[in-house]
Amino acid sequence: MTALTVTGARLDDAVVGLRAVDGTITELGPGVASQAGDEHLDARGMAICPGLVNGHTHAAMTLLRGYGGDLPLMEWLQTRIWPAEAKLTGEDVYWGTRLACLEMIRSGTTRFWDMYWHQHDVARAVLDAGIRSTVGQPILEFDGAPEGARPQDASEGLARLRDEFGSRITGSLSPHAIYTVSEDALRLVADLSAAHDAPIHIHLAETRQEVTDCVAAHGCRPVEYLDRLGALHERTIIAHGVWLEPDELALVAERGATIVTNPSSNMKLAVGRAFPYPHARDAGVAIGLGTDGAASNNALDLLAEIKALALLQKHASGDPAMLPAPDAWDIVTGRHAPALGATPLEVGEPCDFLLVDMERPELVPAPFLDAAVYSGAGPSVDTVVVDGRVLMRDRHVEGVPEVLARVRETAERVRR
Repeated sequence: MTALTVTGARLDDAVVGLRAVDGTITELGPGVASQAGDEHLDARGMAICPGLVNGHTHAAMTLLRGYGGDLPLMEWLQTRIWPAEAKLTGEDVYWGTRLACLEMIRSGTTRFWDMYWHQHDVARAVLDAGIRSTVGQPILEFDGAPEGARPQDASEGLARLRDEFGSRITGSLSPHAIYTVSEDALRLVADLSAAHDAPIHIHLAETRQEVTDCVAAHGCRPVEYLDRLGALHERTIIAHGVWLEPDELALVAERGATIVTNPSSNMKLAVGRAFPYPHARDAGVAIGLGTDGAASNNALDLLAEIKALALLQKHASGDPAMLPAPDAWDIVTGRHAPALGATPLEVGEPCDFLLVDMERPELVPAPFLDAAVYSGAGPSVDTVVVDGRVLMRDRHVEGVPEVLARVRETAERVRR
């Protein structure tokens, strides 16, 4: 038996403790005490909270951080990103993902949704880093697409992820977008999703041009197109959704799908509009938050991202009350999007949590939610625990020098 006890933490307006046995929370509340043999965390001066959920990443794009900046989306993809990615090996992707996991741990993310090449090397990196992820190999159809990019390859990939990597890692079907995957392939993805009870993770309605092209090619807008193919349902995770209109958002809500908004990436790539949060909220859409890849953000810090989302929505709506701090916090912790698989901070749940240092000058004297949403950033996080294992304490994570050295070596070769 392994046990972990936390004492002296702030939760809402109370001082509480937490005890976990073999990775499951067994006690949470006032009066929890450490027992003989427990690993003990003294959390005085800190707030305890759930881990953050990054609903859309391309983790190993840390290797391409700062490469091809200040370009429009399609030019960026076609002239910088896709040619560089064609050079990546599975080992490259492993180390790029390890760097992403390191960055996410240091900024409070305990679970992320990934879409990238060499998915089993991504899974291996996540397993070694200690956090949780839903991993998907991109499905693309073009000459020279990497091995495993066909939808026909997806069943084997899902089975291997399930059988080899344990409960912290799950698989998804990840068609890149409606403009890079054919109608027949998307229908096959929909069939595979039903057969395997697997999520579909797809970019959708990121740019106005994508919508225009969809109408021209298929006679309807993107959400209706996905629905027509059977690919819009409670297991569908839509990345971006910037150019969705109210009737499309109503259909997303009716089908039970989730939209993950990525404000910093959208602003950097100048997609031309803010995600229509007020309409999505009013329709009852499940909403999550993502950073997108480190080549288009260029960071994986969800505490910085939630501030960007809240401020962008206030600015776009002209309403300072839009997306208040409690609602923003529900989004970044995954409570607003159950399909993303957030871990609640509750007895009987896996022991995943953060300790936020409320003695940092930038957080004083604000109450926790206001501080976390508007003042916090990655360095506010002192401790990260996943599955009862302490991954970071006093901002120290094991293995940093090796990860940085391997990534620098790989990035130099790929860019050259």
